[in-house]
Amino acid sequence: MMKAVFLDSLSLGDDVDLTPLTGDGNDWTLYPSAGKDEVAERIAGADIVVANKAPLDRDVLAAADALKLICVPATGVNNVDLQAADEAGIAVCNCTAYGTAAVSQHVFALMLSLATKLPQYSAAVARGDWARSKAFCLMDYPIMELQGKTLGIVGYGELGRAVAGLAKAFGMQVLISERPGADSVREGRLLLQDMLPRCDVLSLHLPLNEHSRNLIGAAELQLLPDHALLINCARGGIVDETALAAALRDGVIGGAGVDVLSEEPPRNGNPLLSDDIPNLIVTPHSAWASREARQRIVQIVAGHISHFCKGGTPDAINLKGSA
Repeated sequence: MMKAVFLDSLSLGDDVDLTPLTGDGNDWTLYPSAGKDEVAERIAGADIVVANKAPLDRDVLAAADALKLICVPATGVNNVDLQAADEAGIAVCNCTAYGTAAVSQHVFALMLSLATKLPQYSAAVARGDWARSKAFCLMDYPIMELQGKTLGIVGYGELGRAVAGLAKAFGMQVLISERPGADSVREGRLLLQDMLPRCDVLSLHLPLNEHSRNLIGAAELQLLPDHALLINCARGGIVDETALAAALRDGVIGGAGVDVLSEEPPRNGNPLLSDDIPNLIVTPHSAWASREARQRIVQIVAGHISHFCKGGTPDAINLKGSA
């Protein structure tokens, strides 16, 4: 029996079944959440730690002398000092492919909402504009068909491929950007700066790292056509949020849908939360959060732990969006 701690179980919601974890024969302690100053004390003596967003930095890991395995119930592992974990001989596992259906669905929900001006028309009906209309319908906001349009994808891993498949079902042409920081351009890929002018829609599906931070800034937004839509369901820091807010206000691009911000939750505000930005939809990092996807995460983490407890080597960290 090993001592196991889940530092932030509430991050998976209160409607998932955690018994695949807690019923594995280990000694489990579940915390709904854990602040930075609480982590070290709560994982003292633990063999296994599950941490979604709770920070596991070098100092915390150095003090966790019993720790053998960290499981991150998400794809991104920005909350873990991976170098420190490696130096301490602590295995780290993440979860992939759990939210492919949910996230790709959300990408198209944002894309379709922007293309059809769904928020504007819904608001117009609520204001009574339709009831006062002299015609049988409202056509105040231009609608864009996705069929025949070009979708550019940055990050062609599990999610990028799923979004590409949906795009083709809508009759869209798909272009794929080469990985940021790559030394060469593979066949079938384009340099980002060459792809952007050809995009009617740009969708991001890559992890946040030294190559992708602020990848889409003012210069990149200027390269997009003025009707283009930007969709970001990856990580907030990939887009320069101040530049995006300015681009939307100035009509540099046609619209944006984002599910992620550089600080989450945005307790200190954010340039994209201003109420004067046109054609912007912000959702609260909820693209991944279908109940089905969250339950898959529990199963994946339970599988990692079971494999480890039987003497197996945990799967290496896999950031699917980086392909």
